[in-house]
Amino acid sequence: MSIFGSILGKIFGTTPAAAAPASAPASEAAAPAAGQVAATTDAPATVPADIAEKVDIVAVLDDLNEKNPETLDWRVSIVDLLKVLGIDSSLAHRKELASELKYDGDTNDSAKMNIWLHEKVIALVAANGGKVPADLLAKK
Repeated sequence: MSIFGSILGKIFGTTPAAAAPASAPASEAAAPAAGQVAATTDAPATVPADIAEKVDIVAVLDDLNEKNPETLDWRVSIVDLLKVLGIDSSLAHRKELASELKYDGDTNDSAKMNIWLHEKVIALVAANGGKVPADLLAKK
């Protein structure tokens, strides 16, 4: 299961589906079961539109944040975002996520990588239909 698929699963309340084997023809690849997130090794997982359009990610993440014993700022920190979701936030795991999302910068510069990861994850959640306020989307 991809890390980004796990992120989407936690936000949208779905279970990421395993990727179909690369050798299987597209017509033979199994479709995800209802309520599952499709995951592939080539592209980040996606959420079915009927599920994503119903999810206000701020409400979901704020609710999870309130239940967390730590003081976290998921709006600006990828580490805190992962912690709120109950996902491993270690540097090694973030480097793996960066690779999965095709980060082409220096992963040894964790500050730049973390900023990029946060912006990318928020943008991809929005691209998958999640309701993301404009102030959370990257300003470029």
